[in-house]
Amino acid sequence: MDAKDILGLPKSTHPASQEKKSRPLKESQRKPDGISREVYALTGGVPPLMPAVEPLQLKKRPPTDEKITWQWLPFTSSARKDNLRLYHWVKVVNGVPPTGDYSFAKYNKSVDVVKYTDEEYEKHLTDDMWTKDETDQLFELCQQFDLRFIVIADRFSSSRTVEELKERYYKVSRSILIARAAALPGDVSEHPIVKEPYKFTQERDRKRALSMVLSQTKHQERKDSEVLAEAKRIAESRMAARNAKESELLVTFTMDSERAIVFGGTLSCPSNSEFAPAMVAHSTSMAENASTLASLRMLRVYLRTYALDQMIQAASSSAGLRTIKRIEQSLQELGVNLKPRVPTKAVCAQHLELRKEILRLLNLQKQLQYKEAEGSSYRDSPYETPGTPKDRTFVPDSTSFGGELLGDRVGKRDQKRKALGRAEAPSLPAQSKRPRKLRASDL
Repeated sequence: MDAKDILGLPKSTHPASQEKKSRPLKESQRKPDGISREVYALTGGVPPLMPAVEPLQLKKRPPTDEKITWQWLPFTSSARKDNLRLYHWVKVVNGVPPTGDYSFAKYNKSVDVVKYTDEEYEKHLTDDMWTKDETDQLFELCQQFDLRFIVIADRFSSSRTVEELKERYYKVSRSILIARAAALPGDVSEHPIVKEPYKFTQERDRKRALSMVLSQTKHQERKDSEVLAEAKRIAESRMAARNAKESELLVTFTMDSERAIVFGGTLSCPSNSEFAPAMVAHSTSMAENASTLASLRMLRVYLRTYALDQMIQAASSSAGLRTIKRIEQSLQELGVNLKPRVPTKAVCAQHLELRKEILRLLNLQKQLQYKEAEGSSYRDSPYETPGTPKDRTFVPDSTSFGGELLGDRVGKRDQKRKALGRAEAPSLPAQSKRPRKLRASDL
């Protein structure tokens, strides 16, 4: 008894004619050269993690016509002034030793230290705090140790600080350069020592502050961080209050300007109506400037942002593409960059103000051209001007509006009205008859 008998399943025998499933034949891979059979059997043909080197490169031999030897030869270096002679191993090809300077001599870099004469010292370099011997020793050590002032302060004879040594060296060098530039032609204003003088007080305070920071305890650091966080919170709250106040002032100013515009538009006095457009333009420009400055104040740091481009687009949103191109052309004619090189707050405000002035000028030029064209059309018009006297009566020519047909119609209409007037005359009393108003058809 088996599982099929227990479950009541019929027994079935596998047919003898059923063929076994054919397995796919594995492709035979050829073992590459340079790898042993055992290693290839372990890896199974998987490429190694590290790049393999071809055996031909390992077995590469130098050409037979070159004979290379290594020899113990002497050498000298141009970096040394004492002509010291040393030895090292050198690769010699065909018995010819290499020529030239020592290969590491190019890394010897020295500082050009300014030198002075006794006459120049007496004339320009005298100092009550320094003697000539101390100054000479300082410059000799600077030349020897390449301005490594920590080493110079350690080797200096008297007790001088690093800041005092630096101040004396740079002060003497600066005085010598300026004195020689006055006697000889040449500009030394761009020299680093002349352009950026050494500041003794600032360097001393910097090191003192750095030493105080490095000597703080954990409690002091925690207390300082709390003070800085509180100061930041106070600054942000004050900034938010200032921005809110500026926005309120901006809204109030805009409302006042709109009222001024409405009041200027409703003036009826001829003397005030002449100044109304100027008042409107001035108030509008002030409102735009106030909004621009407010948007500039909202940005704390925008030297490397696209805030200026957004402001330019907002200022030129009402203008067309041709007008924007004319504004840029006007800026180029004035020699002004299309985008400021140093976009600070003041520079951005002035740049936007200049763009608005150019846009206002272009609009005025358009209005002037329109008025001139309108005036020329009035002058060249064959019709009468609006100043024609009103006591003249316009008599239409019947022939110009359809010939005799219009005249016949007017005559028939008059006859019909006269007939109606005769028929209704007896029914009305003479006292109540009122004169009829003249119409255009009666003329």
